[in-house]
Amino acid sequence: MILVTGATGTVGRELVGQLLASGVSVRATTRRPDTTGLPDGVEVVRADLGDPDALAAAMRGVDRVFLLSSGPEIPTHDANLAHAAARAGVGHLVKLSSGRTGDDTATDPIPTWHRAGERAVRDSGVAWTMVRPLGFMANALHWADSIRDHGAVYAPFGQGRIAVVDPHDIAAVAAKALTTSGHEGQIYTLSGPEPLSPGEQTGILADVLGRPLRYVEVAPAAARRSVIDHGVPDEMADAIMALRATALEAFTSVVHPTVERITATPPRSFREWTENHRDHFTRVVVA
Repeated sequence: MILVTGATGTVGRELVGQLLASGVSVRATTRRPDTTGLPDGVEVVRADLGDPDALAAAMRGVDRVFLLSSGPEIPTHDANLAHAAARAGVGHLVKLSSGRTGDDTATDPIPTWHRAGERAVRDSGVAWTMVRPLGFMANALHWADSIRDHGAVYAPFGQGRIAVVDPHDIAAVAAKALTTSGHEGQIYTLSGPEPLSPGEQTGILADVLGRPLRYVEVAPAAARRSVIDHGVPDEMADAIMALRATALEAFTSVVHPTVERITATPPRSFREWTENHRDHFTRVVVA
């Protein structure tokens, strides 16, 4: 039995599907079991990473765990889950971390939170694997509304380039770590096949969608305000903007061979990701 936290997110849904396809039993935690939309065959249980008692119940009969947490509570939530896993005798814990956790110069909130979470996992005594993607192709979904409505991508840090990775490939690495041996104590930094700027991503989106698109660079302050206007708290908005700014650093543009080394399949390109998510960027016309 493999327990998947964050199962309704971009990576979690991919992982659940891949694990089911491999024939293993999957249990997923969520705060709202009635609205998960997860496939048949998944055992869905109510649990919150902030509730140690619920986590203890969710761990019963579990052999391996995928840990996905986010926000300022990462250190506490990771510690809660790691302790519950240790008490339940879980054999292996795979944590989705941040690529920049491995950058010693990164002192902004998100890698700092994940470093504390990784320490809690290591200190628990459970065998572990850290999966550290540099950036997510799926973040481009935040541009869907402006692409549909204005034919434009509005984003800061236009000169920055990140070797973004498809969540499918992140999940594939996690699935290998969860279902095969030899991954204990390993740190896997993941990237896609090439570093891309927002403008380069816009060009690929335009080509795949078959329509002209503009990239418009916006000031960081305006981008922060837009994040807050979408309901993100100030602390998290500051963390997101600090993470976006790291696109200007060399660390995030490095291409790593990890996906192909672990899965024996080359990582998907941003063009492939866009083709697979074309419907998210096109207006649905209801007759």
